[in-house]
Amino acid sequence: MLVTAPEVAVASPAIPLRSFARLRRLLLPGAAVLLLALLSAWLMRPAYALDLSRGQHLSEVGLLQSWKKGELVVLVRHAERCDQSSNPCLADASGITIEGSDTAQQVGEAFKALGMAHTDVLSSPLVRTVQTSSFMFGKSVATQDWLKSCKATLQHDMLAHKAAHRNLLLVTHSTCINELEDDLNRGGAHYDSAYTSALFVAVDSQTGKPKVLGYLNADGWAKLQAERVL
Repeated sequence: MLVTAPEVAVASPAIPLRSFARLRRLLLPGAAVLLLALLSAWLMRPAYALDLSRGQHLSEVGLLQSWKKGELVVLVRHAERCDQSSNPCLADASGITIEGSDTAQQVGEAFKALGMAHTDVLSSPLVRTVQTSSFMFGKSVATQDWLKSCKATLQHDMLAHKAAHRNLLLVTHSTCINELEDDLNRGGAHYDSAYTSALFVAVDSQTGKPKVLGYLNADGWAKLQAERVL
């Protein structure tokens, strides 16, 4: 008869409390440093592009004061494209719609209300941007090829064309605006420009560095005017 020896449980060696205390002393400083690094990264993350149609945001970023000082670059997307809408075209099929021309005129009036005496205006040479700028300001606007190509030099070209103590308003395309916003606001919320929306960028008078302040959609102007913010 085969007799099986009983299994004997082998207890794991107990870890002395002194070792736990030593391990804790070693790990706690590292954990604290890691936590501090994560907190700092969160606090220093790029800000979201603010919706400036909310009056408090307009005040927070000091937009009106910066405009008066000539510290801003504003990128305005062209009005509604005819070739991507069922609305009647203004004229050329590669241009904007009749509804888009009305919106462009309204946005232009809002900028005129801010004051255009210290503002230079440039436009992309494509039909839709030329039509938009013409309806915004009631006249032909100088065009620049770099406003249609949207290459990696966009930020450099923008700053090169901004004169000291003068705002620069650029009528351009969504790809240009989104590319610039992504470049200046890395890691922040992505901003998709709507037709005739405006992205406001402040340029530091000392360092020359640009900073996104926020955006204003076409219907946001009327909201601010109704609230008597503008």
